Amino acid sequence: MRAAPANPVRLTARFEGHVQGVGFRYTAVGLAENLGITGYVMNLMNGDVELVAEGPDADLRALLQKIQSSHLGRYILRLDQQWTPARGGLDGFGVRFTEH
Repeated sequence: MRAAPANPVRLTARFEGHVQGVGFRYTAVGLAENLGITGYVMNLMNGDVELVAEGPDADLRALLQKIQSSHLGRYILRLDQQWTPARGGLDGFGVRFTEH
């Protein structure tokens, strides 16, 4: 188990484009788990995919870069990012199936 980062941040990213039905969520889970990031990814009702993740800034930026440079990059038309202080309460990284 990794120690909690000293100054974790939270990234909320919304991916727009043809991002559902292309393995987006499960690819993101694998990439995030390899980086030791906590959070989740889920499909939204409007066809977008939302990713919420916490960890060191550099790891979260690496996650975004890995997603965009993977096979998923060709499906992403727009990426909106919101960076805030970490709130905690996230355990592991997984897929959520309902919007909160």
